[in-house]
Amino acid sequence: MILYTLKDNGYININQLESLKGVNVYVNMTNKCPCSCTFCLRQTKKMIESNTLWLKKEPSVEEILNEFDLYNLDDFHEVIFCGFGEPFERLYDILEIATILKEKKKDLSIRVNTNGLGNLLYDKDITPLLKDKIDTISISLNAPNKDEYLELTRSRFGIQSFDAMLDFSKKCKDYVPHVILTVVDIIGEKKISQCQKICDEIGVTLRVRPFEE
Repeated sequence: MILYTLKDNGYININQLESLKGVNVYVNMTNKCPCSCTFCLRQTKKMIESNTLWLKKEPSVEEILNEFDLYNLDDFHEVIFCGFGEPFERLYDILEIATILKEKKKDLSIRVNTNGLGNLLYDKDITPLLKDKIDTISISLNAPNKDEYLELTRSRFGIQSFDAMLDFSKKCKDYVPHVILTVVDIIGEKKISQCQKICDEIGVTLRVRPFEE
């Protein structure tokens, strides 16, 4: 699936919906990710062939835009770059697609769900590139400190990942209107409180997500 949405705790191709009015449309672009999170559905959830986010091949920019051309952008509540991989593995393709979608519908809300390691992926600050293209960045905070973060995410960038993710979050504030850090509710109230303190210090919103079995 390239364009999908969430329905009844599952993934569904938007071409199966009777109405797209007010729907959140997710863009699945890559399987690649620098993390191998212990709780990630990539590791824990088996999917049937007709309902999987695993890509046999990455869709081209043209293929993704052709998918969007099948629908009326006015129907969409939000377009979200988020699949089983890390969207910023294809940073420049996201920027190209977002630019074209914004040209067609200037007020289209575009979000990227990311692990926040984009600056490590490209060994430079990518946040200025997001200006006027991305409206919301949702970053997986996962844990309140660098040791627990690395234990959970198993990032290939090692112990520097946590601080790099927080630095990315701070830098995004200069270019993206809405910056959100997320945690999963199973970490417990004490750690959620610690994560809230981190968000307060950075000046961003914390969102607590329910854990999906």
